[in-house]
Amino acid sequence: MPIFSTYDGTELAYHLVGEGEPLICLPGGPMRAARYFGDLGGLSARRQLVLLDLRGTGDSAVPRDPATYRMDRLVDDVEALRAHLGLEQADVLGHSASGELAALYAAKYPRRLRSLTLVTPGTGTLGLPATDQDRRDAAALRAHEPWYAEARAALDEIQAGRATPEAWEGIRPFTYGRWDAEAQAHAALSPTQRNALAGSLYYPEDGLDTESTVAALRELPVPVLVLAGEYDGGPSPDRAAELAALFPHAEFVVQRGAAHFPWMDDPGAFVRTVAAFLDPDVSSVQAGGIRLAYRTWGEPSAPPVILAHGRSGSSLDWTEVAEHLAARHRVYALDFRGHGLSDWPGRYSFEFFRDDLHAFLEARNLSGATVIGHSMGGAAALLLAERHPALVGALVIEDAPTLLPLDPPRNPAERPPGELDFDWQVVPSIDAQLNAPDPAAREHLGEITAPALVVGGARSHVDQEQLAWMAEQIPGGRFVSVDAGHLVHADNPQAFLDALRAFGVG
Repeated sequence: MPIFSTYDGTELAYHLVGEGEPLICLPGGPMRAARYFGDLGGLSARRQLVLLDLRGTGDSAVPRDPATYRMDRLVDDVEALRAHLGLEQADVLGHSASGELAALYAAKYPRRLRSLTLVTPGTGTLGLPATDQDRRDAAALRAHEPWYAEARAALDEIQAGRATPEAWEGIRPFTYGRWDAEAQAHAALSPTQRNALAGSLYYPEDGLDTESTVAALRELPVPVLVLAGEYDGGPSPDRAAELAALFPHAEFVVQRGAAHFPWMDDPGAFVRTVAAFLDPDVSSVQAGGIRLAYRTWGEPSAPPVILAHGRSGSSLDWTEVAEHLAARHRVYALDFRGHGLSDWPGRYSFEFFRDDLHAFLEARNLSGATVIGHSMGGAAALLLAERHPALVGALVIEDAPTLLPLDPPRNPAERPPGELDFDWQVVPSIDAQLNAPDPAAREHLGEITAPALVVGGARSHVDQEQLAWMAEQIPGGRFVSVDAGHLVHADNPQAFLDALRAFGVG
């Protein structure tokens, strides 16, 4: 367990979980030991978590001066940790009450910050206090839960000014999206992990200079993620959105089905959102209510090309092709819903993937772009070009299903063991459509107006004659089959790029 001395000589402890770029994590409570973070739902697989025990908590020493428990005094402990770690700039994550601490750190030391992640953060000291009505509205969302009546009664007691330890314990189910055994065990540890005296001194009685802090945050030059829980009442999603609006470079996300500890409620959703934000090579956009992650290459002013991956793939599948195309194009490769670092909503179809492409093009103002789609992504691109011809400037379909009924039909697939980089529900959903596709998809091929190239893999399982037939149905469509398997752009990237160049792309 590493220890360092902070500005007044107090020895503070921190815990390292995982490997990779450090992410300084500040625990809430206020003044709860950092061990409640665990591995943040598996985020430690992508970043090294530096879990700080704030002074007087966990394995950190008790300071000589209790006044140093004040939130604004703790800011310099965070700065001392950054210097101790030898980081020129730090990525900082603050949860709950330490969301406010992290914001104060950003306001005081903006040049020492690389990114700021605020997870269900406190908002009161920034002029946006959670209200009793916020908490009642959030509680009402859980009215169907078996524990609701008792928890609501406890909340009413607290809001009536009759707070007791029993009442505070009674409202714990509201702070988790799933009040299961794991959540109950996590909640039960809270009293033993929290320094009550330090927590009582965390918020200064004389308040803070909110106006100056907010003014500094409005000028903050670094990216900020504000992550709210759908069921959280402190902050509610509305209050968290108001907080995000203070920052000039903020991304705001509401995690569905989550409350105050989103990494407990849906670890995968939490990790995908935070990992996408922290990765400098990944951006995200809200498109049609779904957060879509994407990667870019090339100059922003160059002609745009959109790359759409196949089933179980991701934007990373396109890296080699994207790097070549970036010499003359601005290249965007997205993760479809249910894949990679995008949201996994659990419902999938070719039409939903078409809608992802549509929403992405509109959100990024890319009307008229060249769209290149592989397999499932190719089917989505076809459907988009049929429904919205003006959105697509040119179309390349790589070894995509021809949306003729499979003969024989596919048998139900068995999920492989272990964690996957995509939502397994995609497989049965798409297999069902491949077995019995909507005939309208092939009936409207003649309505595509964009120049179209269909590229097949001569060694692919996809019927090349059917691909040639598909190209014939598109006015002016061309077909070329190259020596490759189904993953044409990966098996034979040079031949794939040659075909693109002959088509006028690249």
